[in-house]
Amino acid sequence: MKIIFSYTLIFLFISTISFSQQKNNSQYSASIKAFDAYCQQGLIDWKMPGMAVAIIKDGKVIFEKGYGVRKLNGTDAFDPQTIFGIASTTKAMTAACIAMLVDEGKLQWTDPVIKYLPDFQLYDSYVTRELQVRDLLLHNSGVGNTDYLWGNMDIPSDEILHRMRLVEPTYSFRSGFIYQNIFYLVAGQMIEKVSGMPWDKFVEQRIFIPLGMSRTFPLYANVNDSNQATPHFNLNGTIIEIDMWRADAVAPAGSVFSCVDDMSKWILCMCDSSKYNGGRLLSPDSWKQLLKPQEIIKDEDEYYPTQTLTHPNFTAYGYGWFQQDYMGRKINFHTGSLDGDIAIACVIPEEHFGFYILGNLDHAELRHALMFKSIDLFVTGGNRDWSREFLKLYQSIKDSSKKYQKEADAKRVLNTKPTLPLENYAGTYSSPLYGEVVVEENNNELKMNINHILPLTLTHWNYDTFKGHYSKSHWLPSMILFSLSTEGKIASVEIDGQKFVKQ
Repeated sequence: MKIIFSYTLIFLFISTISFSQQKNNSQYSASIKAFDAYCQQGLIDWKMPGMAVAIIKDGKVIFEKGYGVRKLNGTDAFDPQTIFGIASTTKAMTAACIAMLVDEGKLQWTDPVIKYLPDFQLYDSYVTRELQVRDLLLHNSGVGNTDYLWGNMDIPSDEILHRMRLVEPTYSFRSGFIYQNIFYLVAGQMIEKVSGMPWDKFVEQRIFIPLGMSRTFPLYANVNDSNQATPHFNLNGTIIEIDMWRADAVAPAGSVFSCVDDMSKWILCMCDSSKYNGGRLLSPDSWKQLLKPQEIIKDEDEYYPTQTLTHPNFTAYGYGWFQQDYMGRKINFHTGSLDGDIAIACVIPEEHFGFYILGNLDHAELRHALMFKSIDLFVTGGNRDWSREFLKLYQSIKDSSKKYQKEADAKRVLNTKPTLPLENYAGTYSSPLYGEVVVEENNNELKMNINHILPLTLTHWNYDTFKGHYSKSHWLPSMILFSLSTEGKIASVEIDGQKFVKQ
């Protein structure tokens, strides 16, 4: 009880001293007071170290405040100036950059990608030929998730794109929706090809500078600021600090680092047809295209679990924006998630409303709760306790996952041993798609290293299957299966289904 009580006091103290900006908002004072209190309680209930939020209404920022701390057990406040990864909320910016080039007549939404990137190739030659600029932003290519190309490897962006030709389709072209980061990297390559300016320079020159986003950085490599947040993870009920996860290799998909004060300027701009003080980023038509439903999301598994409580009549994706209806309004929003950091951007232009949040606890879905709570308070008039409901929802998902894992573990065949002595499993394994794995035996224990960046310790499971435990304590173990050749020698290894052949 002592620890929990101290934790609560720290949150309340830091949120009290955090900077809050509230201009010309007397008509919203009651809603702001209610929302502020809701944020403070939510921070405690979700055990979040810190966060910052902004609300935009009727052409101005009516609320902006930080809560909690940048680092657990620290005293530095998480304020609206605190730099943190905005992750996949970067995607809307990349889409806007493409739209700028459409406005300038340098490309069209329906142009074939290979018109500008003739060397780009996918596994299916038909898809390579027919893939259009717009498809890069819609997660509809037929290629499933390929985040292992940057999450499990340390290779240049060009090499990531080169390996895409080896990825077999998961579903038919344009027949469905599976979230795909790599195609936003392709979009970034196209921006560079057409404009002559690398994506990071283009987004800086064409969005950050015009909007006055002076504390926004296109790459983590550019960040040099003491007011940065630290990512955290809830490991079996204990909040731990983890390493910063970088997305610079797939920058146009999610590498931007910013603060809530700057992101409120971006949201304000997107709420009002891309206008800003001194001009506009896009033509009215291109701005509408960004927020127009472009791809219907039919598979419920490809959308947020929140739908079980918000009951949308439609779920869709625009250019860099998820979309659904809520109480008669079309919500345009997008989450951002990297290990230990979270974000949500939301705009409802018809209501002149926007919302943004940055937080430093992995997949803390308080972000969804605060988005819907802000909509209720400042747009619809609803009064549901989204934090409580979502906390219960996501806890049930965790419980179901643990139950499933327990049932899977129960199928383990006991009292077995590996086919061969452990030293026979040692060696180098490779794959043209997945890279290289090195296995070493030492003191009757197997160690593995995936692409020289992900070390694991292997424990025997059954037969020639091992469980791989990552050095990153918050990563779930991988199932490692060794296979024998007809000569009875180790021929290959599969890591969660990814096959590497022994050299």
